[in-house]
Amino acid sequence: MAKKNIAFYPGCSSQRKSSAANYLVSVQSMCDKLDIAMNEIPDWNCCGASIGYAEGGELPRVAITARNFALAEKHLPGQDVVSTCAACWLANRETQERLEASPHLRAETNEALGAAGLSYQGNTKARHMVEVLIEDIGYEGLKAPVVKSLEGIKFAGYVGCQTNRPFGIAGESFENPQYLDKMVELAGGEAVPYDQKVTCCGGALAFSEPEKSQKQIRDIVESAYDHGADMIVTPCPLCQANVEVYQSEINKKQGTQFNMPVLYYSQLLTVAYGGTAAEAGLDGQIIRASRLEEIAGK
Repeated sequence: MAKKNIAFYPGCSSQRKSSAANYLVSVQSMCDKLDIAMNEIPDWNCCGASIGYAEGGELPRVAITARNFALAEKHLPGQDVVSTCAACWLANRETQERLEASPHLRAETNEALGAAGLSYQGNTKARHMVEVLIEDIGYEGLKAPVVKSLEGIKFAGYVGCQTNRPFGIAGESFENPQYLDKMVELAGGEAVPYDQKVTCCGGALAFSEPEKSQKQIRDIVESAYDHGADMIVTPCPLCQANVEVYQSEINKKQGTQFNMPVLYYSQLLTVAYGGTAAEAGLDGQIIRASRLEEIAGK
């Protein structure tokens, strides 16, 4: 039996064949090495992250998220609901707080869920995968499986805003969180000082107001270069996508020459644990992390 069982909630972006599918690949590889069993919640649905706020009202938004908890309570009792997506994690945490604070909203939510034979009991805890790694495995536990050092590679730890506020990671500074730096260092890499750690990447503004979003992204990437980083590492699929994808657009518009790989913490750890480039999902990068691929191939 695995030493840790979780009710895994992939979310829309991190599921198979989606925009952050390589994130899922690397998380699965990482969890295999750490003996964490990722038990996917059966028949899970979208958490509603952003579209749930668009005129739908509070009850529908809360109810669709509560449905995932109800499914986990029914099929995977006693297991924490764990997300890898920052937006999903925020939606899950917010839903639980709202339902705990309002008996009326909870009753309405369970009336809606009852139509599908489900009920929200509030017996599970919403967590981000990073919380599981830090709180349950611990930094020493994360270091133990390392067989390939990332020595010689400098990383800029970009937490972004969603995994930082309003809940954040317990014990961390909101202004200067250290957990990505510590993960990089336990794998042998070098975490560089980075003044854009908790800056927003622009989120959905990438579509509605691209100039504003691309200003944010330029600041994030430029700071990584200025501080000597070879790569950026993040825990957020939206941050990863925006900061990687729009570098080429910024280059065209502004004459820059950005080509900074943007990785997930799970990809770094998978390589450090002896995983192949494919197991780390490195083949899913738009900007290839060639130095990391070289280490994976040794």
